[in-house]
Amino acid sequence: MARSDLLISLVRAGAAGDRSLLTSTVEAIVAEEKSRSHNVLADRLQRALQSVPVTNSAELRRTGSLAGGRDFVIVSEARVELSDLILPLPARRLTEQLIQEQLRADLLRTQGMQPRHRILLSGPPGNGKTSIAEAIANAASLPLLTVRYDALVGAYLGETNARMAKLFEYARATPCVLFFDEFDAVGKERGDVHETGEIKRVVSFLLMQLDQLPSYVIAMAATNHAELLDRAVWRRFQLRIDMPAPDAAARAVLVSRFMDAWPEPVNLSPETVAKRLGPVSYAEVAEFCQNVRRRHILAQGCESLKQALGDELSLWATRVVPEGHGETDETPTAPGSSRAPRARSKGRISKTAHD
Repeated sequence: MARSDLLISLVRAGAAGDRSLLTSTVEAIVAEEKSRSHNVLADRLQRALQSVPVTNSAELRRTGSLAGGRDFVIVSEARVELSDLILPLPARRLTEQLIQEQLRADLLRTQGMQPRHRILLSGPPGNGKTSIAEAIANAASLPLLTVRYDALVGAYLGETNARMAKLFEYARATPCVLFFDEFDAVGKERGDVHETGEIKRVVSFLLMQLDQLPSYVIAMAATNHAELLDRAVWRRFQLRIDMPAPDAAARAVLVSRFMDAWPEPVNLSPETVAKRLGPVSYAEVAEFCQNVRRRHILAQGCESLKQALGDELSLWATRVVPEGHGETDETPTAPGSSRAPRARSKGRISKTAHD
């Protein structure tokens, strides 16, 4: 057993957030344990020193030592649960694996392994990338730190890298989920001839910082444009999860959840509503269902939910969507049939709701 003076020094170093004192104390204990042939304990102490956070984050934040890094994130308490999400099976399994590894990290470390902690989410917008980050933070009981690009990206040479260094220093101070939404904003392909040398330096620095993150910091990146990411970025992430747009069955599940909470029946099946909504994202399905309920509440009994739903579906058919957004193989055009030409402006009228 380590001497009492070393144990006291260890406690003082941890309480003060003094990494130098903590390191020297642990190294002294390791040397003493090895001299007694307690090699297993010595190895565990060394691994713990490398993997466990050693910064007294509360004290550092109170004194302002990490105040600069706080400016580049939005800190929030995650409330989304994994069971709330409708996910494709691969995405759900990979997410559950990550959560289990983080919750049982001590067991992995006793065998010389670290939990996976770098995840890349890719897919069209509105399909759960941000929600997965919240669900992981919630399941692991960690704060969610969402990076603010408006504060992170600077206009002067080297300014972005300096700010990024402060950001990662702040994140390393305590276990957390560090979430980069719209990751292609800072992880662009360095071979792009249209990008400046400054952007290339930022990407190189970002990759270095990701490599150096300890496993108690879960780094998550989300992108709608995976093709824009630098090839080296992909290698940094241990998990790469595809978040596709929902098919009709998945949309129907979400519609059904909303319908179950409505106070009266609407005489339309979730499958019918999902089909009439067309190939849209989960976010769009949720917004539509919420709007039906809003309308019903404001009607104060003058309009049934069935009437509100029917009218909202008719209005849905007239919405303007981005070019090509409404194309789907669920309602193919018959050979030889006529079709109105696409608008050349910013959008076109969707016809997906006319079944």
